[in-house]
Amino acid sequence: MVMRNEIRLRRSLLFLPASRPDRFKKALETGADAVCIDLEDGVAIDVKHKVRDQAFDLLRAERCTSAELILRINDPSTELGLGDLRAFCESGTRPDALMLPKVRSPVEISRVERILQPYYPELAIVPMVETAEGLAAAKEISMYSKKIKFLFFGGVDFSADLGCTNEWDSLLYARSRLIHTGALAGIGVMDTPYMDVADLDGLETETRAIRRLGFSGKAAIHPTQVPVIQNVFSPSEAEVIWAKRIVKAYEENKGGVLLVDGKLIERPVIKVARRTLAIERAVKIVSSPSDKI
Repeated sequence: MVMRNEIRLRRSLLFLPASRPDRFKKALETGADAVCIDLEDGVAIDVKHKVRDQAFDLLRAERCTSAELILRINDPSTELGLGDLRAFCESGTRPDALMLPKVRSPVEISRVERILQPYYPELAIVPMVETAEGLAAAKEISMYSKKIKFLFFGGVDFSADLGCTNEWDSLLYARSRLIHTGALAGIGVMDTPYMDVADLDGLETETRAIRRLGFSGKAAIHPTQVPVIQNVFSPSEAEVIWAKRIVKAYEENKGGVLLVDGKLIERPVIKVARRTLAIERAVKIVSSPSDKI
């Protein structure tokens, strides 16, 4: 996959309900690559209007880490979501990206962009694919705009829309299709959260499976999930040693096909090795104390 942008770590994304501003500092301190302030599913219906200003206050707050800060509004095709969007535009706050739930076609992104244009002409957008319609239009959605930095798979809503279970086998087709879509667009895909916060072993098993499938990261709904996800999506020592060895052998061979330990090494393998080393470098940067804000 040729990535649209340079490597930006998005191994984990931790959701924080806008109704719980007291948890903001702790969320940033988890080490998550991204924190999403949520106005949608994480907030009860009867307080959604009330917590908008709380979300904007958090966006204005001084950050203690370099975590990417994202705002998720309600479905912008609804009156509530449109209200979120207009209030956000008037707030003057500056998140790193805006997450849009239940995107069904590029038309919805176009409408949002028109509203954002006078206020945030360059703001990154994260579409959530979590409906049957959204999956059918995933290619068009992902390739619609260069402002789209990654796709988000909303497995819980998706399974409810299809009437299937929120389990690995029943969601494998949707996950695989989104990985294909992301590869075509040159962007990463973030996986749905693992809903059992007490089952860290199950989380690790599923996270390793989605990494093998091609996902670039996985969402979290509790701080204890973040280290598990971060670890799975960080190259292991063995992977780094392998990548360095493969790249060195390839360069000494001055390109072309070669054998290492009896295994054929071609350009696609070198591409994987170099990406592993790029991710390792990025992990070292975000882990450095000097990188903290």
